[in-house]
Amino acid sequence: MEWKGRRQSTNVDDARGRKVVGTASIGVLLQMVGRLFGFKGILVLIGLGLVGWQLGLFDPATLLGGGQVKEVEYRATPEEEERLQFVAVVLADTEDVWGREFQRLGRQYQAPELVVFRDRYPSACGVGDARMGPFYCPADQKVYIDLSFYDSLEQEFDAPGDFAQAYVIAHEIGHHVQTLLGISDKVAAMRGKPDYNQYSVRLELQADYLAGVWAKNNQEYLDHGDIEEAMRAANQIGDDAIQSRTQGRITPHAFTHGTSQQRMRWFNKGLQSGRIDDGDTFGIPYESL
Repeated sequence: MEWKGRRQSTNVDDARGRKVVGTASIGVLLQMVGRLFGFKGILVLIGLGLVGWQLGLFDPATLLGGGQVKEVEYRATPEEEERLQFVAVVLADTEDVWGREFQRLGRQYQAPELVVFRDRYPSACGVGDARMGPFYCPADQKVYIDLSFYDSLEQEFDAPGDFAQAYVIAHEIGHHVQTLLGISDKVAAMRGKPDYNQYSVRLELQADYLAGVWAKNNQEYLDHGDIEEAMRAANQIGDDAIQSRTQGRITPHAFTHGTSQQRMRWFNKGLQSGRIDDGDTFGIPYESL
């Protein structure tokens, strides 16, 4: 991907010199357990938490946020500084693409802020943990990323390449687009219903589609092989691939993001279309996704 020397977004908050002290995020923990083990895993975690609380093994208040953010000395390596610049360029690209697309729809695009942090950092959705990877918080309309995730993307998920990294950001920005369009609120209202996971999958696949729309409208900066990098990343982070890698078996009822094939398919659909209009993952039977 050709990115050096291009415009960098000013909507980047470099929080690498700030550290959260004395808290963890129950929301992030539940999300991680739910992703790996499904709703039953969450119930088991809650049960163990109650037992631990009754036995005095830990204070649940430590999981509910409230930690302090302190300034700490931090000196980034040249490689990490280059990553920060890359992220800022990709964010600028999303601003340009979605600004034009929203204008076509007669709307105004409100660009999100991207927070670059280390280890853990508070958001309106709970304390973000680097182990969870990048995430979007609809409550404060910000994207959060620890740049070390890109090492995991290459080493653990075997998805190297700068455009694979760009795809990850474009997917999270896709969630911001869904928030602006009111789609995220409709899915959130389904939380607690038996088929909520299916709505979550539809939401995530649509974000993949929107990442494809971004790629379609950004092709002038793509190098040969860039699309293959994004497709490989989508393949490696499908629910079935992650479950097979982490628990040795696949449990479709616990899917929250879609299979590898689904994620690649919807990214490619967005790449072929280049328009928001063709990405309705909610209007077709679940089995047809």
